[in-house]
Amino acid sequence: MRLFLLLALVCSATAAESLPDVRVERALGGLTFKEPVALVQADAGRWLVVERQGTIRLVVPGASEAPLFLDLRDRVSAKQLEEGLLALALHPQWASNGRFYVWYTSPEPRRDVLATFTLAPGSRDRADPATGAELLAIDDPYWNHNGSALVFGPDGFLYLSPGDGGGGGDPLGAGQRLDTLLAKILRIDVDRTDAGLPYAIPADNPFVGKAGARGEIWAYGIRNVWRMSFDRVGGELWAGDVGQNAWEEINVIVKGGNYGWNRREGAHDFKAGPGGPYIEPVTEYGRELGISVTGGHVYRGKAIPGLVGAYVYGDFQSGRIWGLRRREGQSPMTRQIAWPRNTITTFAEDAEGELYYASLDGAVWKLIP
Repeated sequence: MRLFLLLALVCSATAAESLPDVRVERALGGLTFKEPVALVQADAGRWLVVERQGTIRLVVPGASEAPLFLDLRDRVSAKQLEEGLLALALHPQWASNGRFYVWYTSPEPRRDVLATFTLAPGSRDRADPATGAELLAIDDPYWNHNGSALVFGPDGFLYLSPGDGGGGGDPLGAGQRLDTLLAKILRIDVDRTDAGLPYAIPADNPFVGKAGARGEIWAYGIRNVWRMSFDRVGGELWAGDVGQNAWEEINVIVKGGNYGWNRREGAHDFKAGPGGPYIEPVTEYGRELGISVTGGHVYRGKAIPGLVGAYVYGDFQSGRIWGLRRREGQSPMTRQIAWPRNTITTFAEDAEGELYYASLDGAVWKLIP
């Protein structure tokens, strides 16, 4: 009996540190979209799919097509690959107020825009473009590095990730400056307003009241986060930050954290200059494995028990998918769990915690055992 218990404990510990292979299958009825870059489950199995050119489509179970939910092509610039309608977040009280938020790049003058919309009166199937209101607009010096993650935290505040403004190497030095919103993670309250602002700045943001600093900043030294998410159990904010020349990185974002850009790329020196201390990435990978990280989610579903608690992320260029499991007092375990070779633009989770991703070629996929 004692030997049996010992073997059981060993097997349990091994399972806790393992990362299983997964497969992928077509999801959302096999429908195809035009450059899908964001997925959000709206309610009762219905999904909203963001297409980079400026449209959002509604997917209803069993439907043979995905009708327009919102068309913003008249206000979105999508000339370059990193431009367009890039992110969507539903208000925590979406079920009752029908309010949601989008992030897009606008034409000349070039800006990155956070805007809010609501559902059309009496409808759950389409939004009213006339309700659109800009909450935040950031002048965009270059066409690339437009960030684009939008997510509400457990605290009810909206977190967003403007990129560093582009141009390569952060020519504005925005990463280590606190007087600009570029190259940051921002945290704002969309349910209140401050004087002169269409939103409020939470009083416990780390740089509130600091001379020369923007109060919206939650963390800095960020190059170009492409997707971030909160662990629905642990509450940590995970982010995939796209690298410059050599290193892609995964970070856990903390209040007031400095993640090093442009003094550091991943855990490596990039450009000399004052700054620090820096928060090291949880993990990183080089160009032999991919070129542009797509941040994912901590898996909290039931279909793949061996993956529970692991952070799942991928790479846009190589199409690899990894699992990452943190270990007390040790380096995290990372393992490639699938290689579908799709151009992975975004991950998403449904109400049960199962994971999906979209590919730039138009397909949506689900991770399965």
